[in-house]
Amino acid sequence: MQFKEGEIMQPFADRFRPSKIEDMVGQSHIIGENKVMNRIIQSGNIPNMIFYGPPGTGKTTLANIIANATGKKYVKLNAVNCGVKEIKEVIESSKRENLFSFNGIILMLDEIQALNRKQQQSLLEVIEEGSVTLIASTADNPYFVIYKAILSRSVVFEFKPIEKEDVVEGLKNCVEKLKDNKTYTIGNVEDEALEHIARISNGDMRTAINRLELAFNLGINIATGVVDITLQNVLDSSTAKSLSYDRKGDDGYSILSAFHKSLRGSDVDAALHYLARLIKAEDMQNITRRLLCVASEDVGLAVPNAVSITYACVSSALQLGFPEARLPLAQATIYLAQCPKSNSVIDAIEKAMYDVENSDIGDIPDHLKDAHYAGAEKLGRGVEYKYPHNYPNHWIEQQYLPGELNGKTYYTPGENKNEKAYDSYWKQVKENRKNKSY
Repeated sequence: MQFKEGEIMQPFADRFRPSKIEDMVGQSHIIGENKVMNRIIQSGNIPNMIFYGPPGTGKTTLANIIANATGKKYVKLNAVNCGVKEIKEVIESSKRENLFSFNGIILMLDEIQALNRKQQQSLLEVIEEGSVTLIASTADNPYFVIYKAILSRSVVFEFKPIEKEDVVEGLKNCVEKLKDNKTYTIGNVEDEALEHIARISNGDMRTAINRLELAFNLGINIATGVVDITLQNVLDSSTAKSLSYDRKGDDGYSILSAFHKSLRGSDVDAALHYLARLIKAEDMQNITRRLLCVASEDVGLAVPNAVSITYACVSSALQLGFPEARLPLAQATIYLAQCPKSNSVIDAIEKAMYDVENSDIGDIPDHLKDAHYAGAEKLGRGVEYKYPHNYPNHWIEQQYLPGELNGKTYYTPGENKNEKAYDSYWKQVKENRKNKSY
């Protein structure tokens, strides 16, 4: 079977890119009838915008649709391989070539986070001149990577991973378009094949279409000109499931946040799910940091030896390496999720840190200062110090905090048997001392 030049060679993702907003799938929170993006396009008054979200969710497609709908010249650049000088040159060239044929320019700038702070500052000149509307895209959190002056002049829209059902719909749209030709015939298209593609594409429509293209190429019968898209073809052409994870990006931080919060919330199954994502990304450093942090921040004194057990699991994981490291990491995750919880440790240290950073903390009491040198006694250092082990229950009342903070309470025992037991013990010791009943 011979294909027409350009018909099959053009990648499906480009060939079937939607040209109208009605043809897009996903992002129902911003596109669709009476949604904000439709109203912006209908008004013709396009603001500077930041499109933020994972790859393959429609950012570039929507920018192109906006340009077409508003009669503006569409200029697409990638900040990874150009700087502000190149951006300005391309825009000036577009202005000269299309002086009377367009209503301004839409600059689609992919990966804007690749521009450093100084370059982003220079970019302000381009968008403030008036004839250029900036639509920048990034997979990173714009509030972390984009210069504030640009953010303040732009509207941020978050693009979310496309739901599986929407991915299936987009794939079916592609299949329908594949039927509009006379070179080949679309034969059997199995629903299971499209659903499997959607399931393993992790909300990335571009990845899904690329997988469809691979299955299409495997399904071509040269003799008959019939193309079957079957589950077996998809399985034969598929690599591992896509995983959206950037250790230094917003998605990576979100997975870590969900892992930590699931442990804190004692949801062992959710914690294991997010651990599996992190293991898949082989992010050993962040897994072990989170586990050790949870052991003190969220379990703390409710189970004082939790940090020791967690440390032992972490040490084992570091010695084993992946893939075996998943075993002690899972052990620590299950253990911490099931432990009783107390946040008294972090509450206490945060209160103490606040005073150190924001209050007049005063001087250390003289009787607590170092007295292990000649002349210390003359300075009054350590003179009135009372050695607790010389007293019943190894405790004697004396001032430990600086005078400005004397009487301040940082630690409040948690509502668990361990902290209650210690709290009860010390209350009894101090009461006995007060009543001299020892």
